[in-house]
Amino acid sequence: MRRVRTIWLSDTHLGSKGCKAEFLIDFLKAHKPETLYLVGDIIDGWRMKKSIYWPQSHSNVIRRILTLAKRDTEVIYVTGNHDEFLRKYSNNQFGNINLVDKAVHTTKNGKKFLVTHGDQYDVIVRYHKWIAVLGDIAYNVLLVLNRWCNHVRLKLGYGYWSLSSYLKHRVKKAVNFISDYEQALADECKRSGLDGVVCGHIHHAEIREIDDVLYHNCGDWVESCTAIIEDKLGNIELIHWTDEHKSTNQLTVKAAAS
Repeated sequence: MRRVRTIWLSDTHLGSKGCKAEFLIDFLKAHKPETLYLVGDIIDGWRMKKSIYWPQSHSNVIRRILTLAKRDTEVIYVTGNHDEFLRKYSNNQFGNINLVDKAVHTTKNGKKFLVTHGDQYDVIVRYHKWIAVLGDIAYNVLLVLNRWCNHVRLKLGYGYWSLSSYLKHRVKKAVNFISDYEQALADECKRSGLDGVVCGHIHHAEIREIDDVLYHNCGDWVESCTAIIEDKLGNIELIHWTDEHKSTNQLTVKAAAS
């Protein structure tokens, strides 16, 4: 087990068929953080309004998080738009879990980061929610296609590949949307006098500098299976969990085919 100072996870979408819960359990068992930030869209309330989907693996993720909280990990749940039903309970503590809409994290080397899911900086979610809902439906269609595509790829001996990530990087409007979103968060950090941000929401994992602001996006556990980690010395890195286990872990076959 790797002991680290902080872990940020977002967009696990528990309660949806796209969630790679087996990968997430594997990741959580391999790490012991002092602080765990759950950066929104942990539970997919939008999906569960339509139909209930909750296999044992999703319960196992919750159980693992509760076990970490019981064993002295500070767990901070930052609400997102898919779990916005929790926002009416924000700024409360439930057992060893703190529920908030945003937080400020200070790293080992003194950097101050805004921690937010990020939907507040998405103009479509804020002002045109019906478009966001249609986009969510289209995204889930892509995920279904992605599962079938990867089922065939695995039969042919190829590794996991994300169709939706491929399209995001190549469709001009999607690229522009991501750029506008990142810039909006960087501007917010400047206004607030913060050094950087850790966010989620757009399922696009990245660490980079924007106008002297340190931008970190956790990615997701539907496609990329990524997390942001701060080690004991304050160094921050982006982890691609599927890449770390691509050659040896049979979990890849199980999760990609599910």
